[in-house]
Amino acid sequence: MEKKRVALVTGGNKGIGLEIAKSLAMQDVVVLVGARKLEEGESAAKSVGENAHAIELDVTNQASIDAAADRIRKEFGRLDILMNNAGISRAPKPSGTFEEAMAQNSLTVAPLADIRAVFETNVFGVIAVTQAMLPLLLESPAGRIVLTGSSGGSMTLNSDPANSHRKSYGNYSVSKTAAQAVTLAFALALESTNIKVNAANPGFTSTALNNFRGTGSAEEGARAPVRLALLGPDGPTGTFSDENGTVPW
Repeated sequence: MEKKRVALVTGGNKGIGLEIAKSLAMQDVVVLVGARKLEEGESAAKSVGENAHAIELDVTNQASIDAAADRIRKEFGRLDILMNNAGISRAPKPSGTFEEAMAQNSLTVAPLADIRAVFETNVFGVIAVTQAMLPLLLESPAGRIVLTGSSGGSMTLNSDPANSHRKSYGNYSVSKTAAQAVTLAFALALESTNIKVNAANPGFTSTALNNFRGTGSAEEGARAPVRLALLGPDGPTGTFSDENGTVPW
């Protein structure tokens, strides 16, 4: 009997990540719910069901990433799907409102330390986790890597004067532009392998990332990433899309 596919979802303990985990588990995929705090991952995994397991993973900590990769190999023996979902919209602060944080989103005023903090998770975290999981994914008969991206990071859309949202093209959105470029770079580097690498746009989803101001549900936001995670052998690589089709880079 063929073994079940194994998926790792970074930032899988809440929001879109948790819904991705639930959707994959319903497709009989063994889901590893990545969370910075193991207890939060365990709580989330319990809500997903018997196909889910918690795994401690801080995408900004190389030792944590390496330990997760080692545990996956030892306990599960394989990795077929990597969902690069973990992301932050602003630098963690002990105090201050969401509005105050967003007022410093523009690169004209954003403190460099805040910019580095966002890029550490959203960009360098994607690179670090993908590099660490690549040996496992290369052993899979059909490896899949998916980024939870954002149309807010589309340079094409933001360069259009008719786009009223482009005024918010700041620290977070620029980090998603970079993460999407990183995803394309991995796709191009892995074109000759069985791994397909794509970016998904979940839409303006109501999560903690935007202080729950999004108009779409987390369940809806998970659809595009899950579709790309389950691509068949004839599916594309090096694409950016949502439920309605191609999204411009």
